[in-house]
Amino acid sequence: QVQLVESGGGLVQPGGSLRLSCAASGSISAISRMGWWRQPPGKEREPVASVPTIGTTEYADHAKGRFTISRDNAKNTVYLQMNNLKPEDTAVYYCTSAVWTERGLQDYWGQGTQVTVSS
Repeated sequence: QVQLVESGGGLVQPGGSLRLSCAASGSISAISRMGWWRQPPGKEREPVASVPTIGTTEYADHAKGRFTISRDNAKNTVYLQMNNLKPEDTAVYYCTSAVWTERGLQDYWGQGTQVTVSS
């Protein structure tokens, strides 16, 4: 079994910053791509950013220039640094990881962390 636990969400004023973290634990052989998605109120879940084990990170247009994704492979942890936050960034943020276990490669999701941008 694999668990992803997010932290770092909260309430922030427009223009502020937050750093989200997501740690994977459990029966992990290796982790491939790690990423973040978000679900704004009343909307569909949408991608934010992703980072492979080796290679180029990818960002959704709404995240480019403001958000930075990074990972610490030794800690099985992915981070999302969010700067210049806007009210439209308000959403539940979910981390996801493609994890190799004895059962093969599977996608796992965290429980989500709320980010609210408001004055």
